Amino acid sequence: AQPAEPSGVATARYLANAGQRVTSGATKAVFDPLYRNDFGRYELVPDEMERALFAGDPPFDGLDAVFISHHHEDHFSAIDVLRLLEARPSLRLYAPAQAVEGIREIAADRLDAVMDRVHAIALEYRDAPVTLEHGTLLVEAVRIPHSGWPERQQQVENIAFRVTLDAETTVVHLGDADASDAHFALDGAYWSGRRTDLALPPYWFFLSAEGRQVLERRIAPTRSIGVHVPADVPSRPSERAPELREFDLLTQPGEVRTIR
Repeated sequence: AQPAEPSGVATARYLANAGQRVTSGATKAVFDPLYRNDFGRYELVPDEMERALFAGDPPFDGLDAVFISHHHEDHFSAIDVLRLLEARPSLRLYAPAQAVEGIREIAADRLDAVMDRVHAIALEYRDAPVTLEHGTLLVEAVRIPHSGWPERQQQVENIAFRVTLDAETTVVHLGDADASDAHFALDGAYWSGRRTDLALPPYWFFLSAEGRQVLERRIAPTRSIGVHVPADVPSRPSERAPELREFDLLTQPGEVRTIR
């Protein structure tokens, strides 16, 4: 059974790795929920949770949108995201163009049938952020290079999403963003232009002074919670390596946090 959630407040529920479900009011969204490769290092989404996601059972009932940060096997399974769109006819997909093309390469006809609910985001590095609105969702997106830039992963379309639910709760999901402040400084006014309630950075942002500066001074969320945490990192802070003890990390699938 899934842990209970407090009623009447915005919450975040951890799936695994960078997977997250956020809810505020009647609006719900998931980030990076379906993938098949743990690279021998990360958690996979539990079978029970995945079944609930496809069936529309709590805590995944009433989902409005699924967000994909980038086309890597520990974040995205093309055929499974397509199956989710087919299973949940009110669900909308927001994903980098590379990920949408990944679906098209394996199932073009099936993708065509749901394309009216698919938003492919084509952004180059240094392009201005884009904004899309649908119902109770305000979706903002900017391309931030994948961790390892500039030596590797330059061609990966890693999209940092800033999503506002019900005009009251704003969540930033950074995918596998590189922690260099140079990327965020390009759009300083964008990052400071909206209050962020929750940031979901990959845990390595906490491991460098520059990454912590990005969180504290650029994104400036009310709360930051680290994701993409290796499976061997203990859930109990006192048992972790010293450099990770003071930070809130999601390590156990199903964990719930209050956003606001």
